[in-house]
Amino acid sequence: MENWLSWAWFVLALLFTIAEIFTSGFFLVCFGAGAAVAAVAGFLGFSPLAQFAVFIGASGLALFLVRPFANRVSNPNTHMVGIDRVLGREGIVLETIDPARGSGVVRVGHEPWSADAADGMPIAAGVMVQVVGVEGTHLKVRVAV
Repeated sequence: MENWLSWAWFVLALLFTIAEIFTSGFFLVCFGAGAAVAAVAGFLGFSPLAQFAVFIGASGLALFLVRPFANRVSNPNTHMVGIDRVLGREGIVLETIDPARGSGVVRVGHEPWSADAADGMPIAAGVMVQVVGVEGTHLKVRVAV
């Protein structure tokens, strides 16, 4: 029973890993990995303080290494397609944007798009605008600064 702390680390590693199944973000599994490494350190004869330091270090390292993967998996729409690909881009007003008439055309890149002013104010032809939103097939734009 002298390795009770090592077994406690092992059980903690299992609990963190099982808990990760019910959460998202690959957060708890990092602590599970840290606890598993601390359990190995305990079985190798490390002192309780050293085991705790190994747990903290291994968990921190796992968090550092897993975050890029977790962000990539959690945010799969980083490469937008369709009309969303123009969000944040600048364009030029080809036909005056008139909220009263519901008309206006903006060219973003090489493509013309129907556009509405985000603030509801008219925007004259030739003005540079930035796409701030999408409603259906209409871009919401504001004057670029």
